[in-house]
Amino acid sequence: MNNPIAAQSVSKGNARRTAVAILGDVVVKGRSLSSAKSRCQTALSEQRDRALAMELVNGVLRWRFRLEFLLSKLLKKPLRKKDADLQFLLLTALYELLELSTPDYAVVNEAVSLTRKLKKQWASAMVNGVLRSFIRDKEALMAQINEQPEALYAHPAWLIERLHNDWPQHYSSMLDENNRRPPMWLRVNSQRVSVEDYLEKLQAEGITYSRHPVVPTAVKLDNPLNISALPGFDQGLVSVQDAGAQLAGELLEANPGERVLDLCAAPGGKTCHLLEQAQAIEMTAVELEPERMQRVQENLDRLGLSATLITGDAANVDSWWDGKTFDRILVDAPCSASGVIRRHPDIKSLRREDDIKALVDLQQAILQQAWMMLKPGGELLYVTCSVLRQENEKQVEYLLAHQSDAEHVELNVDWGQACIYGRQLMPGEKDADGFYFARLKKSS
Repeated sequence: MNNPIAAQSVSKGNARRTAVAILGDVVVKGRSLSSAKSRCQTALSEQRDRALAMELVNGVLRWRFRLEFLLSKLLKKPLRKKDADLQFLLLTALYELLELSTPDYAVVNEAVSLTRKLKKQWASAMVNGVLRSFIRDKEALMAQINEQPEALYAHPAWLIERLHNDWPQHYSSMLDENNRRPPMWLRVNSQRVSVEDYLEKLQAEGITYSRHPVVPTAVKLDNPLNISALPGFDQGLVSVQDAGAQLAGELLEANPGERVLDLCAAPGGKTCHLLEQAQAIEMTAVELEPERMQRVQENLDRLGLSATLITGDAANVDSWWDGKTFDRILVDAPCSASGVIRRHPDIKSLRREDDIKALVDLQQAILQQAWMMLKPGGELLYVTCSVLRQENEKQVEYLLAHQSDAEHVELNVDWGQACIYGRQLMPGEKDADGFYFARLKKSS
């Protein structure tokens, strides 16, 4: 006779093993979480197992710097590099003991069992001892996290320092917001359904929500759902997009008949939002990577929208630009993504301080190329999902200093923090992610 309890235990063990493998892909191999988590789809057939694996992965990546500090207090000596899988096994177990409702004994038993599946049975006693020590001394160990900023804030030291320097009055709350679970925001496609009518569809399904106080198309679900459970998703009535990202469409103010360019467009959320707001615009979207451009096309198709898609380099437009200028340009620049860490906790592990200089150089190149393509009298909206001043207002300052026909346009809004140029939406403000926006006009 089949034993359902034993079967469930094996299933959860597979979820934990998959989580360990994904963490190795991200932390050791440097793969983004969005690409690494495809392992979940192939390794685990049950949705509940995938959910557990991703809960463990996201949790460890969110709290990694605190968990590693705690683990360092429990290990007699650091693990060898070739035993990184054991490191991730222990981190997932510590996270589960701290944050999930799994009984302590079950977490320990599963972790010890996993050493055998990893062909490292020699570590069973060590894993058992470390986890039992943590359970016994948890309160005393947690009291020690104040010793180290990385452990206290669960962020890399370089980023804590950068945020402290840029936002001395706000950095602590920003770090706290980065450690929260992200909400699920929807963008209602006003070309196909009114917001009020869509809210009625949510109510009919018993899905509870709240509206954003600034963005009329933004609806936050009280409890995140799989997109398959969203009324009208496949019919293009709604998309998943953070409320902060939706501000770009509000601020660019494209008018029907205008030529509009979206640079660095993937995955296409802002491109689609602009078309939903003013469908009669002549939209061109540019993205460097063909695979990411495919996502733009898929989103357009689902929403019943059309645009000219160009796979090309936004920092070197000679190979694709036909010389016709644009009335409006959205520069959604590649950046550190320091404003969306709560949604992408792998950023804490993947981003390095020395990445910033290369990103700043790339942003400058893209802005210069975009300015060349902007029609006299036209406007450009510079957007990043960063909170670092070097990537944001300093870039606008640089452009203004090098382009005599550039004029900064004040944003007449009551959200975010006013910068010398542009405005910074803080992570968690009105429960949105962190974004920077600056509007520039080219003199006629």
